[in-house]
Amino acid sequence: MSDAPVVTRFAPSPTGYLHIGGARTALFNWLYARGRGGKFLLRIEDTDRARYTPEAVQAITDGLTWLGLDWDGDAVSQFESADRHAAVVLEMLANGTAYKCFSTQDEIAAFRERAKEAGTSTLFRSPWRDVAEADHPDLPFVVRVKAPQEGAIMIHDAVQGEVTWKAETLDDMVLLRSDGSPVYMLAVVVDDHDMGVTHVVRGDDHLANAARQSMIYTAMGWDLPTFAHIPLIHGPDGKKLSKRHGDLGIEAYREMGYTPAGLRNYLARLGWSHGDDEVFSDAQARDWFDLSGVGKAPARLDFKKMENINGHQIAMSSDETLMADVATFMAHTNCAPLSQVQQDALRAALPLLKTNAKTLGTLLDKAHFAIGSRPFTPDEKAAKHLDSVSRGILKELTPQLQTASWSRETLEGVLGEYAASKEMGFGKLAGPLRAALSGRAATPSVFDMMMLIGKEETLARLEDASAGS
Repeated sequence: MSDAPVVTRFAPSPTGYLHIGGARTALFNWLYARGRGGKFLLRIEDTDRARYTPEAVQAITDGLTWLGLDWDGDAVSQFESADRHAAVVLEMLANGTAYKCFSTQDEIAAFRERAKEAGTSTLFRSPWRDVAEADHPDLPFVVRVKAPQEGAIMIHDAVQGEVTWKAETLDDMVLLRSDGSPVYMLAVVVDDHDMGVTHVVRGDDHLANAARQSMIYTAMGWDLPTFAHIPLIHGPDGKKLSKRHGDLGIEAYREMGYTPAGLRNYLARLGWSHGDDEVFSDAQARDWFDLSGVGKAPARLDFKKMENINGHQIAMSSDETLMADVATFMAHTNCAPLSQVQQDALRAALPLLKTNAKTLGTLLDKAHFAIGSRPFTPDEKAAKHLDSVSRGILKELTPQLQTASWSRETLEGVLGEYAASKEMGFGKLAGPLRAALSGRAATPSVFDMMMLIGKEETLARLEDASAGS
């Protein structure tokens, strides 16, 4: 298997949204395959038709697409391969690695009750394991795998190391139900084999499944893939991740203003490391990512770190990428799309904005001076800087700016001299100017805004503010 081209897969159940843990699993699979010139496949494990919804499938594919995790070929439906799964069981019956079991649910329950009372193992051992076909009754049956009855099953896990299960702890797992439908554990193995999956990278809550699934590989004479069971994500308090911690759909993070690049970077570092590197490009992530860098301890969700990394990625992004990210963010937060004039203004302002914005919402808020229009209504924080004294200052300052040449050096000189003449620090002057120019307290520098919007617009906004409009 080690010499085969790398093929990984992400195989979610379509019963809800793409949550943060699933997104990280998909990312690890994507990085491992893409970094080795391999394939990353998507399989929808939709055998549970009672819980299946097409909306959930759409949510998963939309989430992966927004996150930038492209897959090779079409998404595969596990349900559509049910006949193939059943055919494999027929092969196992023919080669003696599986058998028909006619024990009823009542008989199994009674056995377990007796075992519980006797204090012995409740692991069901079917009396039909070695009964000849000729002695089978004409009754409903399930098909079970013949699990090893002595020794142990061992796999070498790329993250967990060698993992061993004693044969006495494993029962003869059901492969086909009495209605002829295949069970999930069988379907996973057959699909992974048929899709040529070389590396099964998934959460360590599936580790126990590896023992059972390896029995099917062995029974069919198939090579086992490389298993890599990654620790789950915990909340900041170290407890199992829940919705109160942030175990939300990817769309929720999109609506919180995280960018695809920012979330990819953060999720890559959530349980995997490459030295002390915290912020890196996609190209670096693909080059560096390896299963040996995945830790065994659960990772903890840290929103402060997520925001910091997202801010770095915003600063690193090209203007065109950010414009697309902003458009997507606004579309999914029920914001009216930017007009062409606003788009041009935002694009011009991005060099001033993207170095200090941790989310797209913050970036847009700081961009208000560029994409907003007169008259600017100050928000609560900005309004505190526009009292009667501050408006008087702006009124005095306006004539001096009217005669100034519009260069940064000149503007710095005019405002500096005015502040000195009033024996005030520049900070006392900057607050009213920020409020007047943008209606916000948190903005790019006063000089950056003045240079970007130009002399005429600057003076008009100062006049509006000094008049109290």
